[in-house]
Amino acid sequence: MEYDIIIGMEVHAQLKTKSKMFCRCSNDGENQPPNTTICEVCTAQPGALPVPNKKAIEWTVLTGLALNCKIAGFTKFDRKNYFYPDLPKGYQISQYDLPISYDGFLQVGEEKIKIIRIHLEEDTGKLFHPKGKNYSLVDYNRSGTPLMELVTAPDIKSAREAKEFCQGYQKILRYLDVSDADMEKGQMRCEANISIQEKGKWKKVNDEILPIGDYKLNPKTELKNINSFRAMERAVDYEIKRQKKFLEEGGRLRQETRGWDEAKQKTYHQREKESAHDYRYFPEPDIPSLDLTKIKNKMEKELPELPNEKLKRFVKEYFFNKIDAELLVANKDMADYTEKIVSELRAWLNALPEVEGDQDEIWEKNGKKIAKLISGWLLTRLGALLKANNINIKEIKITAENFAEFLTLIYQNKINNTSAQKIFEIMFKEGKDPSDILDEGDFEQISDTNILDKAIAKAIQENQKAVNEYKAGKVNAIQFLVGQVMKETKGKADAQSVRKILEEKIS
Repeated sequence: MEYDIIIGMEVHAQLKTKSKMFCRCSNDGENQPPNTTICEVCTAQPGALPVPNKKAIEWTVLTGLALNCKIAGFTKFDRKNYFYPDLPKGYQISQYDLPISYDGFLQVGEEKIKIIRIHLEEDTGKLFHPKGKNYSLVDYNRSGTPLMELVTAPDIKSAREAKEFCQGYQKILRYLDVSDADMEKGQMRCEANISIQEKGKWKKVNDEILPIGDYKLNPKTELKNINSFRAMERAVDYEIKRQKKFLEEGGRLRQETRGWDEAKQKTYHQREKESAHDYRYFPEPDIPSLDLTKIKNKMEKELPELPNEKLKRFVKEYFFNKIDAELLVANKDMADYTEKIVSELRAWLNALPEVEGDQDEIWEKNGKKIAKLISGWLLTRLGALLKANNINIKEIKITAENFAEFLTLIYQNKINNTSAQKIFEIMFKEGKDPSDILDEGDFEQISDTNILDKAIAKAIQENQKAVNEYKAGKVNAIQFLVGQVMKETKGKADAQSVRKILEEKIS
C-alpha cells in the first residue's frame, strides 16, 4: 500500500520581554529560585486583573510580518478552559478565532509552507516529580510568560522538511531578537501532527484534509516532548514508520498525543487528543479587544533584514559560495561580525596605493579570493576555537577590525600559514592587535631570497636519499624536503614557493 505523509506543525516560542504577559513580574523566572517571580495575577488570586504586555503584542505582529502574514485589524483574547496543576486559573488566556497574525508562509527549500495563524497566549507553570516520592511540586515562575504559538497548514511531507521548517523559524525569531528559541531550555517547543493517508484517497480543501468517496481518513497523532532538531527528525520519522506498520498489520489508528522517548528512540502513548470544543473557548471578559493598526504601521518600519535576504546578499555582494553563506548567516551574531570584517577589508583594499580604479570593480576583482579567506578562517579556524572553549561569537576578544587586519597580512603574503595559526591563537587568547604580535614575535615570512636559497641548498645536500627517490618517480619525497626547509627557516618560509623551487632544482 502506498501512503502520503501529511504533517502540520505547532510551534510555541517564549518571548523574551522584560515582564510577563499579563503582569509586571520579571520574565526571567526560570533563572531564579522556585516561586520567587510571581504575583497575584500570574498565580490567579481572586480579584486580580490581567493587563496585556504591549511589547509581546508588537513582537507577535513583527513575527507575522517576517513570515508574510496578514495582520488582524483588531484582535481579542479568549479563555481556553482545562484543568492541570500547573495552570493556576483553571484556564489559559489565549486566542481562538481572531489571532494577531494569519495566512502567511515560510519558504523551505523550493516549498512554501503555509502558516495558518500566529497567536499570543500565556505559558503555564512547571511541574517537578521528585524521584521516589508520592507527590509533585509546582513552580509558578514560568506561569504567565508570553508564549507565541504558530500553526502551519498540513503542508509538510517529511521528517526532514519538518526539521528544516523549525530551524528556519528559529533563525527568524533570533534575527528579530524576540526569542532566544533554545529548544533544550524549553524556549521553543515543536509539536508535529502526523497522519498518513492512502494515495489518491484524500484531498486538501482550505487547509483541511478531506476524504474522497467512501474512504475513511486515518486520524492524526500529535507528537510532543521533542527538545532538539535532531530528535524531531528521528521522532517524526519513527512515528511515520510506526503508523505504516500498524496499518499494514490490520490495526486501526486513533487520534492521540504521543511523547518521544530519547533513550528508547521511540514514541509512546500519553493521552487521547483533545478537540477545540473540549476547551470551551469564550472571550476573555477582563481584556477588551485591541486595534492593531498603529502597531502594524510601527512594526513595518522596524522589520530587519531576514536570513533568506541576507543569504542572497552574502552570495551576490560578498562573493561567498552558497554553502559558506548559509553557515555564516545561520547565526545573526556571526553574520553581523562577518559584515564588519568585509567592510574593513573593502576599505583597506580601496586604500592601497598600488590599487587604482572604480571601487566596485576593485572589489569584484578581489572579492572571491577575499571571501574564501574570510569563510575559511571564520568557519574552520575560529569555529574550532569557539567549540573547544565553549563560547559564542559575541564573547570573543578579537575585534572585527583586528580580524580584518590579520587577514590582510595573509592576503599580502606577509605571514605564512604556520605563523598565521600561531598569531591567531594569541589573538584569540589575548585580543591583541596582529601587527603588535608580529612586531613582538618572529613571525614574518622570509622574503630574503638568499636566506631561502641557502636553506634549500642545505636540504638538498643533506638529504640525497630523498632527492634520488624524487628523481626516481617517488613524488611524495619532495614533501620531506619541503619539511626540512621549513624546519631550517623555523616555519617562516612559504611552503608552496619552497616546493616549486625544489622541483625546479632537482628535476
